[in-house]
Amino acid sequence: MIDHGIALPYYRLHVVPAVVALASPTWQREVWLDPDQFEDLDHTVHVLFDDFCDASDPLPWLGQCLRSEEEVELMARLGAAYSAVQRSVGAAARDEVYMDSPGWPAVVSAAARLAQVLVSNDHSALSKLHDAGYRWPPGTESVSSEADDQHLDS
Repeated sequence: MIDHGIALPYYRLHVVPAVVALASPTWQREVWLDPDQFEDLDHTVHVLFDDFCDASDPLPWLGQCLRSEEEVELMARLGAAYSAVQRSVGAAARDEVYMDSPGWPAVVSAAARLAQVLVSNDHSALSKLHDAGYRWPPGTESVSSEADDQHLDS
């Protein structure tokens, strides 16, 4: 996979949805608390702290699955917010205990800001790939048309 700015784009495919899940209380209640679903808080935490990043020390992940120093800083804030909640409720607490804790809104807020930056940076990287001539599916040619020419004039 070709990507601008990161060595492990496949890791990022796990990190971004985990951050988005932490940014969405509705998702948390509808998915994490549903026993028929695979995803829960434990899964999300493993993605962000153990498997594909380390939210408690994200700097080594810069250039790996994080694109910018801003992403590193925001991931560290998310890690600190989550760790504070974990300390207050205990690592073995059920998901709903985490979500009902007074510190949980800080986790959601930190995740929401990070999600905005991750998605914006991914969009920028995708635009750079497109501008460099990469198309999906591979082999698809860029077709110049009158519509393209009109966009150039506007």
